[in-house]
Amino acid sequence: MKPRFNRLIWFGFLIVVASVASYIPIFVVFASTRDVPWVNYALFLVGGALLAVGLQRAFRDQEHYRGKVSGAILGSLSALIAGLFVAFILYGGRQIPASESALHAGQSAPQFTLADTTGQLVSSSELLKNHSALLLVFYRGYW
Repeated sequence: MKPRFNRLIWFGFLIVVASVASYIPIFVVFASTRDVPWVNYALFLVGGALLAVGLQRAFRDQEHYRGKVSGAILGSLSALIAGLFVAFILYGGRQIPASESALHAGQSAPQFTLADTTGQLVSSSELLKNHSALLLVFYRGYW
């Protein structure tokens, strides 16, 4: 009897690759998954579990399932991919500049010129000539 194809190994590897590939186009958009990519971590766990079950089947039931060599290679590659992803996320999070250099409430803002909603340039010094204060609103997010 010829051993069957061990699909769990390949499905696990594909889930690990999909976890990395989906981070930037899908999960970076949402703040709840951008700062701490918990969905990607969960996908890594699911992919790793499928790989582990597939490897266990390949080594315990060699007569019915293939995948000892390919499973070991894909498992190692998946662990490397997951490790690099986690290292990149942790290192990248540490590279965000500290907010100590940002303006605080009540602190004067530097002079600036920006385009208004009609596209005309407006400077802060022109606005402050006629008014005693200027309110700046910063929207955090992606457009």
